[in-house]
Amino acid sequence: MKNVVFIPNIKIGDGKRSASYQYSIHSWKHFCDKYDCELIVWEDLLFPVEHMKITWQRYYLFDILDGNDIKYDQILMVDADTIVHPDCPNFFNETDRKYCGVMNDGCYEWVTRSIRDFNRELFPDNNPPNPWTYINGGFQIVNKEHKDFFSYMKLYYSNNRDNIQHAIDTVKAGTDQTIINFMLENHKVDVKILPSCYNLQDLFRKNLLHIPGHSYWPDSLEQLYNAGWVYHFNAIPPTDRHVDYWMSRVYTELYTI
Repeated sequence: MKNVVFIPNIKIGDGKRSASYQYSIHSWKHFCDKYDCELIVWEDLLFPVEHMKITWQRYYLFDILDGNDIKYDQILMVDADTIVHPDCPNFFNETDRKYCGVMNDGCYEWVTRSIRDFNRELFPDNNPPNPWTYINGGFQIVNKEHKDFFSYMKLYYSNNRDNIQHAIDTVKAGTDQTIINFMLENHKVDVKILPSCYNLQDLFRKNLLHIPGHSYWPDSLEQLYNAGWVYHFNAIPPTDRHVDYWMSRVYTELYTI
């Protein structure tokens, strides 16, 4: 059985955002070819987004794979606004077959506020996760041992959909990410935190992306490529150099020049 890279790439709205995600898919195809993994690009909604946001639908991962008779060993669920470096090591060899993620190493105000407010809205009787072990939802590695946990996530959503949606609308700091961190903590799931190089987030805040008029550092991506292996293009400021620009530029520099 092969390891699997699973990428949600759902086209909603005008589809413009998903166009740049092809750079992500092509980069992950290179990774899969290199390490004999199978790439699965999930493009079909299971439920209308009004009923369940896409970030929640990815927890039907095992249903999707089993329903399509896809055999698997370990599975990476990764966001489509990522690009993997062509020299990235095979992180599947570093999991110890545990539930794996990367610490959400971005805006700590956002993380701590999200934990506090979801704690109040949904988990008043539970201990909150620690910010320093809180993982980003855009890079999670699982295997068959985690089927039951995903089943519980689906059941929890089904039984609490209105409360969850109210909390999401009230907190305004994430959809599934903080909730799954609470669930991992509450269910005592053995989580291994992988190094930040496998999900390098908030790149502008780390002074790794140059935005004219906002940056004092050179307009070069050399330090980005030296800082990690998987680049996650979240929290990009709304300027002319948006997510599409950066994903196109990074992919072009790494794979076509």
